[in-house]
Amino acid sequence: MVIGQDGSQLGVMSRNEALQMAYDADLDLYCVAPNAQPPVCKILDYGKYRFETQKKAKEAKKNQQTSEIKGMRLSPVIDTNDFNTKLKQATKWIEAGNKVKIDMRFRGRMMTRQEVGLKIMNEFIEKTRDIANVDKQPKLEGNIMSCVLTPKKK
Repeated sequence: MVIGQDGSQLGVMSRNEALQMAYDADLDLYCVAPNAQPPVCKILDYGKYRFETQKKAKEAKKNQQTSEIKGMRLSPVIDTNDFNTKLKQATKWIEAGNKVKIDMRFRGRMMTRQEVGLKIMNEFIEKTRDIANVDKQPKLEGNIMSCVLTPKKK
């Protein structure tokens, strides 16, 4: 199946006929769908086609938004000033458009007091509620409780 340069279907023809038509038009024969029955080929300027596809790929890559996941570690026995410092740093990261993963490691006897760690984690989430959404709720995996905060859409 051959498609002309203007998009019109020229019908099913042999490979040699299609190559001759492309040669006469001073263009290339490009196989668009080789696995179709019958295979679909198009008469076009291959250099221009390749340039346009590269341009589209570059444009898509430019419009793609990448966000980095920044990690932050809290402790169940964190002091108020340390908490505020970490909160300020996390706020900077969120406002910069990054995700923030908060980890809280429980060691030794702290494992018996997980509710204290959960309280601190929830307080951290509450203080960032106006600029961030909770992507992953606080969950204990082994001896580490973690959650992920994502920036709110503007």
